Amino acid sequence: MQLALRFISGKYQGGEFPIEEGREIVVGRSSDLDMVLVEEMVSRKHARIALTDGRILIKDLGSTNGTFVNGERIHESEIKEGDRVLIGSNILKVVGLEAEEAAQPKRGAPVKLPRPRRSEGSESRMSGDIEEIPLPDLLQLFATSKKTAVLIVDTEGASGRIYLNEGRIYYVTLHSAANPALELAPLKAAYRMLTWVTGSFELAPPDSKTFDQPIDASVQEVLMEGFRQKDEFDQMASKLPPREAVVQLKSPLEPALRDLESIQLDVLQFAINAGSIGGTLDSSPLSDLETANALIKLLEDGYLSH
Repeated sequence: MQLALRFISGKYQGGEFPIEEGREIVVGRSSDLDMVLVEEMVSRKHARIALTDGRILIKDLGSTNGTFVNGERIHESEIKEGDRVLIGSNILKVVGLEAEEAAQPKRGAPVKLPRPRRSEGSESRMSGDIEEIPLPDLLQLFATSKKTAVLIVDTEGASGRIYLNEGRIYYVTLHSAANPALELAPLKAAYRMLTWVTGSFELAPPDSKTFDQPIDASVQEVLMEGFRQKDEFDQMASKLPPREAVVQLKSPLEPALRDLESIQLDVLQFAINAGSIGGTLDSSPLSDLETANALIKLLEDGYLSH
């Protein structure tokens, strides 16, 4: 199968560069190279990629900002179909081309990349789709490369921002079109964003905004806890009514309030005030998992009806 490097993020997004047996590809900013990437984060001679005897090897050529494969900084590594390579603000994916796509240029002929997309300001911005590069992969990549930036992620009806300082998360915000007043705690916002599977992202320059209660969390610990909560939430999802379902205090109320734990009492109050499953999840300062657990208990034991 003909393989190629496909730009899935960065100024050259959508472009492809074929990988040919025995042909060496030198990547960098210098105009006389095989793959020319015009941006400050790319060194004049950044990396070398070559397909030899069926193996694709990539080697960093002492670049300033490094070469990363699947989120790990490398000196030299083998890559294969499906792997992602970060060079500057560009993410390239090794892809297999269908027969009709693999109309190869003459051996050694130069391959032109698409004209770079314009970006605001002088700094190149990484952007793309989270269907192509899932949010967890992006965060691991930025943690390894110790990025200081703001990751902006937009999905249908919502937008989130993850503030990074040298690869660590120091704040997260989430805004909902359906609920403009929504204010989630930073970690709760992060865990909810990890459930998004469609949408777009952009890596913006650092923001000077300050927060009253910033956090200092590693990407790894946020991902581990976020995945744990998502797995448990998914297991109980069939017991929870849809977000738009209306909930209210059951009347007459037969079970005793004194039998409820403090968390369940709090969620009962949130549910009465919010009036819906989604509103309760949003207004509760507890995680979605803790709130959902309490809601299911309140519904099953007859404190709430829907």
